[in-house]
Amino acid sequence: MRVLRRGDEGPAVAEVRSTLAALGLLPPVSGITDQFDHAVEHAIRAFQQQRGLITDGLIGPATYRALRDATYQLGGRPLAYLVSAPITGDDVATLQERLLELGYDAGRPNGVFGAQTEAALRNFQRDYGMTVDGICGPETIRALRQLSPRARGGRPVLLREQEHARRSGPRLTGKRIVIDPGHGAHDTGVSVDGVNESDLMWDLARRLEGRMVATGMEALLSRGPDQCPDEATRAQFANEAGADLVLSLHSDSNASPLAQGLACFHFGSGHGATSTLGEAMAGLIQRELTKRTGMRDCGTHPKTWELLRLTRCPAVRVEIGYLTNTEDRTRLSDPAFRDVVAEGIVVAVKRLYLLGENDQPTGSFSFADVLAHELAKAE
Repeated sequence: MRVLRRGDEGPAVAEVRSTLAALGLLPPVSGITDQFDHAVEHAIRAFQQQRGLITDGLIGPATYRALRDATYQLGGRPLAYLVSAPITGDDVATLQERLLELGYDAGRPNGVFGAQTEAALRNFQRDYGMTVDGICGPETIRALRQLSPRARGGRPVLLREQEHARRSGPRLTGKRIVIDPGHGAHDTGVSVDGVNESDLMWDLARRLEGRMVATGMEALLSRGPDQCPDEATRAQFANEAGADLVLSLHSDSNASPLAQGLACFHFGSGHGATSTLGEAMAGLIQRELTKRTGMRDCGTHPKTWELLRLTRCPAVRVEIGYLTNTEDRTRLSDPAFRDVVAEGIVVAVKRLYLLGENDQPTGSFSFADVLAHELAKAE
């Protein structure tokens, strides 16, 4: 679909207005219903902020998908695992959350009905004497409502993710990391004065890859130098590779040349679902890089961007500086600076698997320390 913005009109805008009204973000539809006016833009921005999307007031594919997903409530339609076109929606996220609360590992509640959700649903049906068909229909809905837990909420994925990290051990050897340099090929990303985001992130990815391989990790690049897969394809690559972690590398831009600094993003939805290890990894990278580089700390944030939402393992997107800021652009253009960033990311990954044991203060753990720790563990 084409991107809709203020000033547009037509049936697609009328559909959006109707959806926003149903979600309580616009008054009930009356009068002119097919114009994208200021009220619609304001409502879209509020919706995007609620859903962890880029708050730009535009209706692109990600925002349109989220609007469509928000219209589904659990029980309104049957849910099943469709390999070629997985079902998505708020009803799927609610199902995943209910299964998790009841002790069934449906995976991250990301609103995508995948194989793990189907397996959890089948286990639930089997345990409660229902037809084991992996379909969430009226019988399953009734059972879920009858078994509503007395205590709701919490973070049931947290313990599973922490236990998985604990069992994998503190050593980096054998960990499979997908490094995702943003953009590529014809898509240069942010480009200022001949400095291209795609080129910088490809170079940083190769530096990071070399250091990870030296520690014994298996580092996989999500694209080649002349490729630009979309985010869903990158997530699929990570899932099929059985990745333990995905690190997506980007730089940012802003209309103001004064905007600068570093930020990290992890999966997190507007209704409380989050990737707990992804959140932890984002925090570790953020602290490590701001300490080592002195860049402005723009914090860590939950988002529902495709790569973060669709990967089964923890994923973090690192926005390293603003190419529209002279200072950030100058620093990123320096290979020595990119070495510092690569080392900081490797150290942050090591900290994640140490789980707080035998750790050192932020910024003081060197790449040589990481290598020494790996060699000591191997002996």
